Amino acid sequence: MTEYAPGMRTIIRDEEWMIRKVETNTLGNKTLYCVGISPLVKDRESIFLTDLEEIKVVDPADVKLVTDHSSHYKRSLLYLESQWRQKIPTDTNIHVGWKAAMDPMPYQLDPAKMALQKTRQRILIADTVGLGKTLEAGILMSELIARGKGRRILVVTVKSMMTQFQKEMWNRFTIPLVRLDSARIQKIRANLPSNYNPFFYYDKTIVSIDTLKRDVEYRTHLEHAYWDIIVIDEAQNVADRGDHQALRARLAKLLAGRSDTMIMLSATPHDGKARSFASLMNMLDPTAIADPDDYRPEDVKGLFIRRFKKDIQDQSEGAFLERTVNLEHCRASAREEYAFEIFSDMQLQMDVGRERGNGHLFKTSLEKALFSSPAACIKSIDVRLKKLNKKYGFGDIKDIGVLESLRDALGRIQPKDFSRYQELLKLLNSPEYAWDRHATDDRLVIFTERIETMKYLAQHLREDLGMKEDAVQEISGGMSDEQQQKIVEDFGRTESPIRILVASDVASEGLNLHYLSHRLIHFDIPWSLMVFQQRNGRIDRYGQKKKPDIRYMVIESNNKRIKGDVRILEILVQKEEQALKNIGDPSLLMGKFTIEDEELVVASAIENGSDEKFSKELDEKEEDFDPFKAFMESADEEEQAADQTSTTVDDMTLFSDKDYMSQALSFLNQSVSHPVEELQTVSGLDVKLTEEMKRRLRALVPEEALPEGETLRLSDDKSFCMEEMKRSMQNDMANTAWPKTQYLWPLHPLFSWINDKSGLLFGRGQAPLVALPGKLAKDELIYVISGSIPNRKSTPLVDEWFGIMYEHGGFLKIMDMDEVLSRTGIRAPSLTNPDLEVAETKERAEALLQDVVVHAKAYLKEKYQDYQDKMNPLLNEELDKLADLQKRHHQYYQITLADYARKLEEKERGVDELFEEFTNWVTDTLTIQDNPYIRVITVFSGAEQ
Repeated sequence: MTEYAPGMRTIIRDEEWMIRKVETNTLGNKTLYCVGISPLVKDRESIFLTDLEEIKVVDPADVKLVTDHSSHYKRSLLYLESQWRQKIPTDTNIHVGWKAAMDPMPYQLDPAKMALQKTRQRILIADTVGLGKTLEAGILMSELIARGKGRRILVVTVKSMMTQFQKEMWNRFTIPLVRLDSARIQKIRANLPSNYNPFFYYDKTIVSIDTLKRDVEYRTHLEHAYWDIIVIDEAQNVADRGDHQALRARLAKLLAGRSDTMIMLSATPHDGKARSFASLMNMLDPTAIADPDDYRPEDVKGLFIRRFKKDIQDQSEGAFLERTVNLEHCRASAREEYAFEIFSDMQLQMDVGRERGNGHLFKTSLEKALFSSPAACIKSIDVRLKKLNKKYGFGDIKDIGVLESLRDALGRIQPKDFSRYQELLKLLNSPEYAWDRHATDDRLVIFTERIETMKYLAQHLREDLGMKEDAVQEISGGMSDEQQQKIVEDFGRTESPIRILVASDVASEGLNLHYLSHRLIHFDIPWSLMVFQQRNGRIDRYGQKKKPDIRYMVIESNNKRIKGDVRILEILVQKEEQALKNIGDPSLLMGKFTIEDEELVVASAIENGSDEKFSKELDEKEEDFDPFKAFMESADEEEQAADQTSTTVDDMTLFSDKDYMSQALSFLNQSVSHPVEELQTVSGLDVKLTEEMKRRLRALVPEEALPEGETLRLSDDKSFCMEEMKRSMQNDMANTAWPKTQYLWPLHPLFSWINDKSGLLFGRGQAPLVALPGKLAKDELIYVISGSIPNRKSTPLVDEWFGIMYEHGGFLKIMDMDEVLSRTGIRAPSLTNPDLEVAETKERAEALLQDVVVHAKAYLKEKYQDYQDKMNPLLNEELDKLADLQKRHHQYYQITLADYARKLEEKERGVDELFEEFTNWVTDTLTIQDNPYIRVITVFSGAEQ
């Protein structure tokens, strides 16, 4: 009876399949779980019963050598290339990610290096705003795709970021994510049977977490879908907050179990509470933390990485230009001072009896609006007056009269009396500021907290600067996601008429505003350092080419109360800059990790009139305040260790990407028309798409990224593609701005089609015989061998390409591929095929195939043993660690549920099931099967001319 094993290649129903798993039933019959290898069934999963199917195990020695008569041996070389490019990296080095369409800084490779050291690639990338977390995720995803671990990908993000994330992944990494909004999902459903899971329709998708949480039906579909990689952007939104577990958090926990690989991104990874951070760590590794309120750095080691600008200065010279920060002092007008006086003297009955310092005083919230604009303060007063009048009627209530007096005073403040607005106009017209409103690359971002202030500024700036309606644009949370996204895209396009973007804080999170803008003005000063960080990060970020210029409009008043309160805001500005340079994370100064909590601290300081005390408290906390300092240091050590064991690798093959595609299409053009031409102005190709190519691309690539015409423009010039990407985002007003020229590199989806086609140049069970007179002696033979050894999950843990050389019919030596290329000279620009008669050589070469396989197995046995020697101690260490963690989980529940026997039993059973699952997974993943899969790819021989 045949002994089937994972990794074994078989012929079933005349197609080639690789066995992934073998199960034996009580009758001794076996079930084979397989994945397709040959083109017709490639990547398809299927199950076969050995007692019902005719199954033939592929014998590596059962190879028919085929003499290549093609010019320059093109047929053989393209076939060899197609197979070689499918070799899977099994080390921890960076093979492709560093070649993406970006200028990667060394620190941006670190998350991938760290993750690849682990059995499972599960990591929180928690770098501060502007360092390029999306790009770091793309690098890791690229490495996993190259390793065969990225066929199915799900990205979950906030709605406003979907298009931006999708474009970054496609333009830089050619990772094709299809946007699954509600409309797209409904469209898919309309074309599918009612019981079909829409998440199986596309392999690589991006979806909004709000879309997922709205429909309970999506949960069922998620529970029955599985991905190779799941990415959760803005991951702080899915963390537990206190005892409350939001729907977003529950969805994230569900997704955490639907993929081996999980990548989380967040610039604000914790709210200062151990339990909240633990919830993210437990999504990445449910075995890591037993007690979410008490855990150690070693418990989460390797699960996250966090850097600030100060941490990567030595690696990023020139990548981040030091920003200039200025406070623009605005002397209050007489009418403003009058309003300030009324406000300062105002005592509201509604605030009497309320606890001071909790930030709930209405007067404090009114001052926040006052510091934004008279219009914003009037709006707040009107809303409160409406409530008061409804409650008390229009009687003589003291608060109503006081609020109406303040409202009247604010109403008299005309634009000419509004000092910050007048200073803004003066600044924009100032020769020193040198803002060029006509330049396409000198656009201005003005942030303000209140919608009324935003509208006021937009209206009056148009009038006073003589600018057209579309030159001054607003963006706020009240707009639809499509409107927001269009405004952001237009702001980054040179052809767009927008010159000033007046934004509420909806635009302060995640969006890229730096392409044509390096100027940012805080018209009002936030009461949260996290908002400072988010706002400034829109222009002060990786990719900014000009020195960021940041201005704060500061009220200057004679009123003692106003002066003191403004001083508190000035302290925030100073401390934010100071913290950015000293500790990296300004949010650490307050010890609060939500915007709301930070605003309460500032409100308390304002209510107590304690600017000096406030400043002193911030100084004290800056000295040594970080509840997660030890965790960050642990992450630093992990990063340094990964950097020492991983490096970037430029994998060797026969052809460059461009030459391979060009020569493959030209060769295939002999039988089916595949026109391809060189681009004239840059290195690249113009490929005429056949219907077959279009079908393949339509199944993989989002329709927005598909070429409009019949040709596909590809360039291997990285700099050109980056410029093209920038141009497409800036110039194309007619559509959604996808580059017309795509990046030609190993991960482009068209290469999968090229590999399939080139792999069919020789049939199953065939290998080319290439005669090389003048390179090899007549009696010399070199067999190019591909050999892989899988784990129990059929993933290759060893994947080797090597040569076996024979001389005079006897084994001579094993050769690495460098030596094979050197001896054969097949990488020469033009290899002549003399088309000799080699029947005798062919017969001799075929007769040695059994011996070749014996030597290949012996060589791979050495690799197997090397792996065993290296991995067995690590496997034992991993299993011991899991056993220790299991005990700790049991101890935690035995203490916390000591009085609840039934619940304790339930929890302990759950712990045992969890750790059994993880133990089996680790064992199956790290245990190598002594069952190498060997293929003879090509045979080179000498010959007489």
